[in-house]
Order: sequence, then structure tokens, then C-alpha cells
Amino acid sequence: MLPVVVVHGGAGHIPKERSETAASGVCSAARAGYAVLRGGGSSMDAVVEAVSQLENNPSFNAGCGSVLNVKGEVEMDAIVMDGKTLGSGAVSAVRNIANPVQLARLVMDKTSHACLTAEGANQFAWAMGVPKVPEESLITEYSVMRWTKNLAPDANPVECQMGKMGTVGAVAVDSEGNIACATSTGGLLNKMVGRVGDTPCIGGGGYADNEAGAVSTTGHGEAIMKVTLARLILFHMEQGQSVEAASDLGLAYMKSRVGGLGGVVTVDPQGHWAARFSSLQMAWAAAQRDTLHYGLYAGEHVTQSIDNPH
Repeated sequence: MLPVVVVHGGAGHIPKERSETAASGVCSAARAGYAVLRGGGSSMDAVVEAVSQLENNPSFNAGCGSVLNVKGEVEMDAIVMDGKTLGSGAVSAVRNIANPVQLARLVMDKTSHACLTAEGANQFAWAMGVPKVPEESLITEYSVMRWTKNLAPDANPVECQMGKMGTVGAVAVDSEGNIACATSTGGLLNKMVGRVGDTPCIGGGGYADNEAGAVSTTGHGEAIMKVTLARLILFHMEQGQSVEAASDLGLAYMKSRVGGLGGVVTVDPQGHWAARFSSLQMAWAAAQRDTLHYGLYAGEHVTQSIDNPH
């Protein structure tokens, strides 16, 4: 079964004209993560590589495609977690960085802390030699268009949010059975300055534990935080539920209890995996046993050979 990597490009409603870019984006990221695993890399290396690829793709709400806050600025959040040690690193409300997920990993590897925020996280980045990028390089025409549209007095931010592929993330198990997760986001469209969602919160945006599995989440951050969705799903798995059943139970609870929609990618220590969502769509892809799996709509599951895509 091992190794395996599963990625998501965010839950929501993906406009038709953007669905092809969403599918090809998650497929490339899954391939990149799987190449790391096939080369003997760790699950942590694989999820960071996969999520970095998605941050570098302007189609997704992370890195260079991040949505804008109410002032028209980019503030990003990210997390990584290592299932072997339960070590975690996260950053919130960071600016002028191309790959927040890589900074989250540095927080885990180079500090005794689990999360750094805003200015402090940026100062740490510069101290670590992370290049500072101009804010303009992270802002797309599409983000500006949606930001402007959303400033209208009659705009519905939650509805508008659904037109953008959301948060990105990945989970993986390597050939040694070590598990990891990574999640990264530009947050909520037209959010207040300094708003932080579920992504950098352990148990919300992600969780990884070699004894249970790993989850990376996407959806409405405030709802995910209230039910600690990632940890909730692993709790169901510890009770003996399969990856699919546990994922569905967690999402159903979030919907019934707080009215939140979202999606998850989940793996267990044996390499079983699932990509489940309660939103209209979620771009996802998985790579295992030299086969690529992907989909966008409920029930959609396409497979192809990793080495020969056509």
C-alpha cells in the first residue's frame, strides 16, 4: 500500500472555466509529492513539496493566488505536522513570502515553538534567509476582481468565497510508515485584517499521528475550528472507522452542528486514503502504487498511470 500522498486544492464551488486548471494543478502536486516518496524522501518532504507546488499555482487560494483581506492585502496561514513525533510548525497572517508552508516547516525544525504570527513570523523568515517577495507578486487579477466585487454593499462574502478554489493541503505516508500533513491558505475573501482561520491550528487545519493517520482540511475556517475537524476525524478512526466513514462523520457533524461545509483528505497508517467533501466540489488527487487518482465532483474518480498520463 505504501507510500501514498493525497492532496486537495480547496472545497467550494469551482466555476466551469477554472475546473480544468484546478484538476491539473492538484494532479501535478500529487505527482511531485509522489516523486519525493518514490525517491526515498520522507512523508514530511512529500507534503511540503506538494503544497509548495499549489502555493506556486495562481489558481489556488494560497501563496501567489491568495485572496485579499478587506484592505486589499495578502495575509497567509500554513501548518505542517509530523506524525512520528507530533512535532508541528505553523505561521499565521504572514506577508511577502512565496511559500508559507516552507516557513511553517522551519518553525517546526528550527524553533521550540509551534506557531509564529504576523510580524514575528516574518522577522523569523528573514532571519532564516527566506527571500522577501513583493506583495504584488502574490496578487492575481482574479483576486483583485473578486475583492472589488465583494466591496459592494450587497455582496455576500460567503457566496463569493465559493467561487475561488480554497485552502490547499496534503497528507502522506512514506515507505517507513511515517505520516505527515501540510495545509496552506490565503484565508477568507475580504476578511478583517489579522483574521486567522483554522489552517494554522493543530487539530483544525491538519493533524498527523503515526498511530492514527493524518487529515488536511479545507472549507469555512470558523466552522472547522469549532469542531476541530481534523482531530475529530482521527478520533473516529481510533474508534475503528474507515478513512471514508470517519471523514464523512466529521463533515456531517460540522454541517449539522455549525452549518459548515468543507472537505478533507485523509490517510491511515496502512495507506488507505480518502478525499471527501460536503461542499459542491473539491479538487483532489492521490498517488499510490504508480497510479494517479483524481476528481472534482462528488462520485468522480478518474485513474491513470503516473508515468504515462494518457
